[in-house]
Amino acid sequence: MSSELRFIDLVMPVMNYLPEVEMPMKQIQFKGKLIWTAITLFIYLICCQIPLYGAIRSEGSDPLYWLRVILASNKGTLMELGISPIVTSSMIMQLLAGAKIISVNMGSKADREKFQSCQKFLGILITVGEALAYLLSGMYGDPSKLGPINCILIILQLVFAGIIVLLLDELLQKGYGLGSGISLFIATNICEMILWKCFSPITIRTEQGAEFEGCIIALFHFLLTKQNKMYALQQAFYRQNAPNISQLFATIIVVLVVIFFQVSKHSQSTFMMISCRSNSQEQSQAQAKCDTLNFLRCLIFYFSQTRANCFSFRASALRSSLSHAR
Repeated sequence: MSSELRFIDLVMPVMNYLPEVEMPMKQIQFKGKLIWTAITLFIYLICCQIPLYGAIRSEGSDPLYWLRVILASNKGTLMELGISPIVTSSMIMQLLAGAKIISVNMGSKADREKFQSCQKFLGILITVGEALAYLLSGMYGDPSKLGPINCILIILQLVFAGIIVLLLDELLQKGYGLGSGISLFIATNICEMILWKCFSPITIRTEQGAEFEGCIIALFHFLLTKQNKMYALQQAFYRQNAPNISQLFATIIVVLVVIFFQVSKHSQSTFMMISCRSNSQEQSQAQAKCDTLNFLRCLIFYFSQTRANCFSFRASALRSSLSHAR
């Protein structure tokens, strides 16, 4: 390794000041992993419900509505940024390392620790940058109307929540829980959205009157309040202004298809592993049989040679005795 200064060495002055989750002292059992995963999920869900202090609530449309499913974020709460700092920092560092723009040896433990510290430090910087961008864009109100104290408090809350997300993801990745924080938060956000779209008790005003936002509650409401049951089913399945039953069925079908292909892939890999093991066992048995046959052949050859030598020795002894008798 060359002695010149590398990019990952720049994190050395702040490496000891970065928050870190210690490795577990012993192997965590499955029950313990379930408990730690539940605690992580509970903290994430609590942060999704705590509103930002000092922000002015806006009733307009959310420009990041469709991105919040992927980013596992919730508008106007501590989880405003979601997992975007983690994903962005990870993608940047992996891209720089894969393109050989930065020099890092993943086989070295010291380089791996520096790389992870760089990624964490970059994630914190991205959290601060996104918090400033969200604030200056007017998402929480006009900064001039909020005042400097409220602006600083909003930035601190978002940065603190971003660091919590970083630590929760690191907690799961170091063996305390199951899976990774990114996949867990995304799955939780999607499940929460699906349940809310199915059982939301909020009523909305339409041309046909008041309707429930939740598609399942709306289905029973239509069947109980409308005289024409076919029209009620049509409204529940195909209404355009709110979630409907057709969207729910489409979501269930997509989930089942994904599970089917995932199970098929897992079973195929298991079958390949078993077949490889059986082939290796057959090869080892054939090799053992071959070694046994070679041993028997050598043994027969040895005994045949020994017997021939014994016969030649006896013949030579008999000739010498006859010569002495003469």
